[in-house]
Amino acid sequence: MKIATYNVNGVNGRLPRMLEWLAETSPDIVCLQELKTDDTKFPARAIEEAGYGAIWHGQRSHHGVAILAKGEKPNEIRRGLPGDAGDTQARYLEAEVKGLVVASIYLPNGNPQPGAKFDYKLAWFERLIAHAETLRNQGRPVVLAGDFNVVPTNADIYNAWAWRWDAVMQPETREAYQRLLAQGWIDSTRHLHPAERIYTFWVNAQAFDRNAGFRMDFLLISPDLEPGLEAAEVDSAYRGRDKPSDHAPTWIALAD
Repeated sequence: MKIATYNVNGVNGRLPRMLEWLAETSPDIVCLQELKTDDTKFPARAIEEAGYGAIWHGQRSHHGVAILAKGEKPNEIRRGLPGDAGDTQARYLEAEVKGLVVASIYLPNGNPQPGAKFDYKLAWFERLIAHAETLRNQGRPVVLAGDFNVVPTNADIYNAWAWRWDAVMQPETREAYQRLLAQGWIDSTRHLHPAERIYTFWVNAQAFDRNAGFRMDFLLISPDLEPGLEAAEVDSAYRGRDKPSDHAPTWIALAD
């Protein structure tokens, strides 16, 4: 089973690239982030014609997450994280699909920091940590997939010094990510590629040409899935195609 996460940076504007990628790589489950459209304009028909059922949690011009499944519609469990009834940003969607619990996550960027946006990022991260612990305690196979807007270590970015003031690099952000992993979640990419320079995001085309990137898109799996983890890769070539997202699709392969 192939499970992918893809920050599309505008699902309608990147639709040709996304459909091309679906046709060429045929993932079984896809988590999308940064839809940048409200629910009424999500391209459900085009996705259905590509062979995928979908659920989505959209927001006009900002944020937005979706989960796609080949040949079936995911069974929605939750939209939005618990812990703040006043939070209206569309950043979390959870579903049961193909025997797994899968969450599509778009963690806040947090810039500029310090400030209100960084405070919101950290508070949202705390809510994610709390909910993730609940999921772990249920004893079901779970995949947390998405753009976490954190660079975990200096090995996950081309030049840590140049971005040292960015919210994705701050000690508080990194510490929150490590506390999430401490619950037992496995960072699939690092599990299979512990020392390799791997990036999932490039700020512009020039950065992509130089491979000056960041690793911020993750597929975290519950420990029961680790024995079946066969591959963890990035489809970086799609970042270099016409009118791409600034992120590349990132995926894992699990034994059935």
